[in-house]
Amino acid sequence: MTLKHQIALSLIKGIGPTLSKSLLAYFGSADEVFNGSVQRFKRVPGIGHKTIESLNLNAALDQATQEIQFVEKNGIDVIFYTDERYPKKLKNCNDAPILLYSKGNADLNNKRVVSIVGTRNATDYGRQLCKELLEDLQQYGVLVVSGLALGIDVAAHKESLRLNLPTIGVLGHSLDRLYPSQNRGVADKMILNGGLLSEYPSGTKPDRENFPQRNRIVAGMADVTVVVEAGIKGGALITAEIANSYNRDVFAFPGRVYDTYSEGCNFLIRNHKAGLLSCAADLAYLMGWDVQSGSKPAAKQFMLPIDLSEQEQAIWHMLQNSSVPVAIDDLSIILNMPVSALAMNLLNMEMQGYINARPGKTYVIA
Repeated sequence: MTLKHQIALSLIKGIGPTLSKSLLAYFGSADEVFNGSVQRFKRVPGIGHKTIESLNLNAALDQATQEIQFVEKNGIDVIFYTDERYPKKLKNCNDAPILLYSKGNADLNNKRVVSIVGTRNATDYGRQLCKELLEDLQQYGVLVVSGLALGIDVAAHKESLRLNLPTIGVLGHSLDRLYPSQNRGVADKMILNGGLLSEYPSGTKPDRENFPQRNRIVAGMADVTVVVEAGIKGGALITAEIANSYNRDVFAFPGRVYDTYSEGCNFLIRNHKAGLLSCAADLAYLMGWDVQSGSKPAAKQFMLPIDLSEQEQAIWHMLQNSSVPVAIDDLSIILNMPVSALAMNLLNMEMQGYINARPGKTYVIA
């Protein structure tokens, strides 16, 4: 099949991903689609008279010629549905794009792929979760996928780059632009270790309806989708719903009941649409992942300070930043907290599993 006909197949007016694959199956190749008569199109299941009447085969071929010039000039790779490089996990989804435009060097068929999504209004809590999650996932050799949006998405990409993990940004527009523009620096670095991916031909603007469409690729490429922080409405919950429809694993970090950007995560967990996640070890265990040989040592496993009081959070952060057990007397002095109040807080935290008591009335992070 020629590249021109492959691109043109994705550009036929009124033919979406599902129908384009029906055409491919019926005609046997993209080339034959454009050599077929209108009568043959009538025999393809799912194609109605209105669609046949509006077929723009010649216009699609003309646009494909222009698109080839664009991709060759800009070093963009075109990955067709039948190509071995096409993401196999995504290929198993019935609405997967017939064609992808790619820029970068990532293996789209990496053995382990994690999608990380969340709110555009990420809090310090959400960014810290991203950081610690990816530090611990580093040892499992994952490819990280997200949508290169503001907030949790770009935090996941940045942390992946810092840890030298390959990371893919799936765009809701073509590769001749970047939205939001402030992520340009991150995107340029991702091309060196990961890349950018889009189903849209050049000239496609970041219109609102493109982003829910983009989310199906984020969900479909991955073994598991992790929702870090999300409101009750938004793209992260859409991605989680799509992942569930694909029978993929979905996990979410819980948050405090009244936090706006934990409402979505708590909703998913409460309604059994996502498993509760507290640390990377949970994810690895539930996915059956072993540490890859030759990987870097894992960062210390973390437990999340969920529903802790201000005093308890101060204690948790103090212990987290210490490389040795800390005595109760030292904690009392440093935190300016009476020993009686400190002892009650420590007992409560120990019962919740956040800290461990050691000999000599010393304490460490669990």
